[in-house]
Amino acid sequence: MSSIDTWLLNPAFHDYLAILKGARNGFIYGVKVRFPHAVVMSLLYGRGNWITRLQAILRATKEHAFSLAKFVSLYKTILLLQRKVNGGKERECDTFIAGLIGGYVAFGNRSAVNEQIVLYVVSRVLASFLPRARPNNPASSALATEAVVGPIPPDARYFSIFAALSWGAVMWLFKHRGETIQPGMFKSMTYLYRDSEVWTNLRTLLWHNK
Repeated sequence: MSSIDTWLLNPAFHDYLAILKGARNGFIYGVKVRFPHAVVMSLLYGRGNWITRLQAILRATKEHAFSLAKFVSLYKTILLLQRKVNGGKERECDTFIAGLIGGYVAFGNRSAVNEQIVLYVVSRVLASFLPRARPNNPASSALATEAVVGPIPPDARYFSIFAALSWGAVMWLFKHRGETIQPGMFKSMTYLYRDSEVWTNLRTLLWHNK
């Protein structure tokens, strides 16, 4: 083992290096998620020439990657500071406080990219309150609580109600309060529900939208 590896694996430096790797992983994940999404959205709804579209793709990818890297590093840093203040112990509220501060700093500035990320998180937070499906083996569930917790899917019955209410609400909003819907979703819904009401010939009915 090299001297560098020995230093990297030293437990004394673990928490600090975890912040660095968290920033790295946040940046890479942001690129992986945003770049293909930005390419598809540019192809479907982009305006201007290809140079303009490419610049928009790179700008959105950069913002997503740096925002996520900033959040992960801030979150881990604030957790570490709180542990040090509390004698090395982590309190239950520490994750909320770290997420609260990190979210404000990294995603508090309203932009199209940040709005999409925050809405994604909100939807997951709301869905987390749905009752979970019961495991087939209660004993294995009890053992799992002592180990690393893994996701349990929502109960199918409650999810059906949640899906119905979500779609009913968004369709009503689209019809009567469209100005309150997130711009990206509004464009998608316009393409699906309003543009499909208009055509002038067979070409614009089946081949081209307009």
